[in-house]
Amino acid sequence: MKIFDEIESEVQSYARSFPRVFNRAKGEFMWDEEGQQYLDFLAGAGTLNYGHNNPLFKDTLLKYIENDGITHGLDMHTRAKGEFLQAFSDKILKPRDMEYVVQFTGPTGTNAVEAAMKIARNVTGQQNIVTFTNGFHGVSLGSLAATGNSHHRDAAGVSLTGTHRMPYDGYLGDNIDTTEYLDKVLSDSSSGINSPAAVIVETVQGEGGINAASIEWLQNLQTVCRKHKILLIVDDIQAGCGRTGDFFSFEEAGIEPDIITLSKSLGGYGLPFAVVLMKPELDQWKPGEHNGTFRGNNLAFVTAKAAIEHYWSDDHFSAEIKRKGRYISDRLEGIVRQYGEGNFTAKGRGMFQGINCVNGEIAGKITSKAFKNGLLIETSGADDHIVKFLCPLVVTDENLKKGIDIVEDAIRELCAKEDIPEESVYFEGD
Repeated sequence: MKIFDEIESEVQSYARSFPRVFNRAKGEFMWDEEGQQYLDFLAGAGTLNYGHNNPLFKDTLLKYIENDGITHGLDMHTRAKGEFLQAFSDKILKPRDMEYVVQFTGPTGTNAVEAAMKIARNVTGQQNIVTFTNGFHGVSLGSLAATGNSHHRDAAGVSLTGTHRMPYDGYLGDNIDTTEYLDKVLSDSSSGINSPAAVIVETVQGEGGINAASIEWLQNLQTVCRKHKILLIVDDIQAGCGRTGDFFSFEEAGIEPDIITLSKSLGGYGLPFAVVLMKPELDQWKPGEHNGTFRGNNLAFVTAKAAIEHYWSDDHFSAEIKRKGRYISDRLEGIVRQYGEGNFTAKGRGMFQGINCVNGEIAGKITSKAFKNGLLIETSGADDHIVKFLCPLVVTDENLKKGIDIVEDAIRELCAKEDIPEESVYFEGD
């Protein structure tokens, strides 16, 4: 640990919660240098939906490297890129009757968001983007302006502009449809909200606290966007690639975003990879107008293709995710009924769920105890008050149960010792 203390920046985050030196991982497990095994319910913050070192991808990747396949190709045409595009078109887009152009951006989610916001502004001629409370879209300046979390925003060092903040689903209470408020301010020329270029939204706000928008709210949001001729951007970086049950998190709602951002688990193996999907008429870039040295990660193209062909050629994997999601829901609902003095709540959708533990101190004690018992699991939300379940989608039933058992044991022990505060209620329902 000495070298990390000596020269690594103080900006490190996850290492503080999990102070071990890890050196091996497989499936849903990681091991530290002492050989201690940990069940991984962090999964690279959603980057390892298919687990660590998935053997279905590893052999393909190793063969590609052994044959001197291209690793880095800028945005030149390569066989690996072409084969990924063909698989993505045949297995993901065409079966869903989706027609989109694929833009390869720099390999991070925030770069995909930057590109999506930029093209929306360029195409419409408008500057501002509507974003939502508790949204998280990245920490580069454009994406950070669309992010709500003050911890990240305060680090910018400059004013963050170019966005209008609106209340997300449920932010004003359970009985208020906040899309009606959005419709109102866009309809009122004196609202102070100029005609925006686009709306950007997460269907499930991961870093914001596992806030899941209802299907009706998402459908109403699309209706408002179309009424006011505003582009709809879905940030599917964490909620996509199967996390909620379908490949895209918005499929259940039946909406058709104008622009979609994908990253995290898109590369399959955990390799950096991000894209923007846009309706063909929006593809008005001039050559090289948005670029990046690492927008041609061919190793990620290889494993992304393997992931798509193996897991998304039929509905079996999706059905398994939904089945496991129902099990998680049942378990978490049972935990919140039994513990937390009636003040804990379960949140989320599919295999993207969490327990609202009211405040960050309680949630932090739960995840710390779980780590001591061999489980990697993080918190999220404005005050880190949500225990966030983000295990690999390929986790076995046995290990899924084991991980939730560890969390339940930690909650049981904590709730026996502490008074659980009530959550603040700002908007009473009728």
